[in-house]
Amino acid sequence: MKVIDLINNSKSTAFSFEILPPLKGNSIQKVYNVIDKLKEFDPKYINITSHHSEFIYKTLPDGSFQKVNIRKRPGSVAIASAIQNKYGITAVPHIICKGFTKDETEYALIDLNFLGVHDLLLLRGDIKTLEAKQDPNIYHEHATDLQTQVNNFNKGIAVDGSTFEANETPFSYGMTCYPEKHEEAPNMESDIFYLKEKVKNGADYLVTQMFFDNEKYYSFIKRCRAEGISVPIIPGIKPIVFKNQLTVLPKVFRSDIPEPFAAELRKCKTDDEAKAIGVEWCIQQCKDLIAHGVPSLHFYTFMASDSVYKVAKEVY
Repeated sequence: MKVIDLINNSKSTAFSFEILPPLKGNSIQKVYNVIDKLKEFDPKYINITSHHSEFIYKTLPDGSFQKVNIRKRPGSVAIASAIQNKYGITAVPHIICKGFTKDETEYALIDLNFLGVHDLLLLRGDIKTLEAKQDPNIYHEHATDLQTQVNNFNKGIAVDGSTFEANETPFSYGMTCYPEKHEEAPNMESDIFYLKEKVKNGADYLVTQMFFDNEKYYSFIKRCRAEGISVPIIPGIKPIVFKNQLTVLPKVFRSDIPEPFAAELRKCKTDDEAKAIGVEWCIQQCKDLIAHGVPSLHFYTFMASDSVYKVAKEVY
């Protein structure tokens, strides 16, 4: 069953979460531990992030440096299949265009089809660790370009223009959105214009960047609905777990932290205190979202699975 159907058919606010593949060389058991912890809340689907290669400088025995290209978290396709087969829960791997060639994307789609994974989240991906502008003949520039490739693949059109027998089960997908505006968008009107394009071209649902101020989410929803965007817009939620996230998260994700929340975090002397405040704020945030009838809550679990468990225990 497609993610959009799982969301729409849920009798109450659906629960889902996102995980990261393990670092290269680490066991998948760490992923399973997170799932085992959270599966009691009946997750409708589990997202798996994708990570492009990065250049690092390796110190050689003679003291010189060698530039090396590495991918720290490979294996999103394999982990998606493993999760779906082990738990019977729909797995949703991220497909990103930054750092992945058009051909690599096509190979991933072929493998996912063979493995029976047909739900995706399409997004541009992080550009901060990419070294230089990428050749548009080899790489997609935007998530909407990636969306076109997936749509063509569903029609049996390969990236080189050749044709093949289309999948019996086409890929369905969600895409991302930003209640506080994408950092590169000149204004919210521009952001919503491209969001409409995503939906018009086939996005079944949208998942937001993390936010901590529900009023900004509600205002964003109102603007989207006024522009005719009618698909579910799933709030992305992350409990704060470290003191330094008071400044780190707004810097990295451009997410404002409301002053009442920030004031409480400033009082914290330890990460444990910040984690407890983060859980309490997140519980109230989720209860308010549920009271406003959101179709689903999607949790970002990186370094926060214990907190997500505590929140879910209170709201589900």
